[in-house]
Amino acid sequence: MRLSPLLTDLYELTMLAGYLEHHMADKPAVFDLYFRTNPFAGGYAVFAGLEPALACLEHLCFTPEEIDYLRSLGLFNAPFLDFLGSFRFRGTVVAPLEGTVVFANEPLLTVSGALAEVQLVETILLNIINFQTLVATKAARVCHAAAGGEVIEFGLRRAQGPDGGLSASRAACIGGATGTSNVLAGMHFGLPVRGTHAHSWVQSFADELTAFRAYAKVFPDSSVLLVDTYDTLKSGLPNAIIVAHELREQGHELRGIRLDSGDLAYLSREARRMLDEAGFPGVRILASNELDEQVIDSVRDEGGRVDLYGVGTKLATAAGTGGVALGGVYKLVAIDGRPKMKITSDPAKATLPGSKRVLRAVDPSGAYVQDVVCLEEDVIAAGTTVYDPVNPLQQTSLPADVRLIDLRRTVMTDGRRTMEPEPLPAMAARCRQDLALLPQGCRRFINPHRYKVSISPQLKALRCALMQEAAAWRKEG
Repeated sequence: MRLSPLLTDLYELTMLAGYLEHHMADKPAVFDLYFRTNPFAGGYAVFAGLEPALACLEHLCFTPEEIDYLRSLGLFNAPFLDFLGSFRFRGTVVAPLEGTVVFANEPLLTVSGALAEVQLVETILLNIINFQTLVATKAARVCHAAAGGEVIEFGLRRAQGPDGGLSASRAACIGGATGTSNVLAGMHFGLPVRGTHAHSWVQSFADELTAFRAYAKVFPDSSVLLVDTYDTLKSGLPNAIIVAHELREQGHELRGIRLDSGDLAYLSREARRMLDEAGFPGVRILASNELDEQVIDSVRDEGGRVDLYGVGTKLATAAGTGGVALGGVYKLVAIDGRPKMKITSDPAKATLPGSKRVLRAVDPSGAYVQDVVCLEEDVIAAGTTVYDPVNPLQQTSLPADVRLIDLRRTVMTDGRRTMEPEPLPAMAARCRQDLALLPQGCRRFINPHRYKVSISPQLKALRCALMQEAAAWRKEG
């Protein structure tokens, strides 16, 4: 699906016009995309959105209709509009692979190329990466709460519009969901599609048993019956069990039942007991109804017997503490070969200058110890002293037994992808593996362990030098 370059903030275009006017458009520049705070007050994030971002960059161009619209605004001169008519993105992108566990204050995407090109793509990259990373992280948290139970993404009807619905389905499966109710997402991304029926199906028939029989007749090998339209334990479950017997007599099996209201822990325990006593231990119990990681965690703590969780609104909209938006930013870190730094009165918003690498320290067992952001030319090894990026007075030494691996790779050169798109199951498998290698406590919902992201001595020195230069400049001014 083509994304228009007009999916941007106006200031990207006005800056671009200004760069062209001042003969700066071709200056080599480097931008970092990162976020400052882990979402949901959690201990990590799951990187997602890279493939659609690269597809967007690879095909980014202005149509004649889009140029005509910009001309109608009366803001831009003819040379600038002619420039846009031949615009293509020919930059380089360095990034982790999707499904990688990442953390605040380390570069995710590094985008380098001509200033005009790498500036224009700021908004569209943030739009894609921020949302999909946020939803993938939410899905990983929900799947952790489910503790082996399957999670199905049910959020299309509450998602932020059609594109938000597609993006949420994709990202949720990277984070660990095993399927989606979104049929279009199933077609676009090759996702398993799952679903039951609504209460309106039951209400459309003379009684609940007739409704269940009618549904089972149409779908004898895939029926999941919604049992809470009238009374879950006195009506819904007994009628579902009758239909389960009838299906078995015909050589079929009832696939499952769905609980969509009430005390899910109690109802699922009772449903499991009734189904087992009736001879149907294989009938699975699906729960829905405004679920998130906190609700699922409490259902399990109270002895719930849920096999599958249909998670809708709070997954597709990434609702929760620290949700709403990831807060990713896109900052200039070098231009014309010179490192640049944003200096602000808020230390948390100061940027890390220069072209950088992100290294992950791994212990002999393969577990993740901490990440180090360093300059491209830095030599970092076990035992190196590294520093907190927000509070440089805090320092630590890398353990003697760690090895350091590059977290990112070059995924685009000269505006073309360097590797074939990965299948979503591979991304989901990477997410599961990365989460399993995190330090104990990083996945806690309350007061999670803080995974260290440090900066190298050379990056710290460069940052201090630029801050001193800026202080001297302000004093002279």
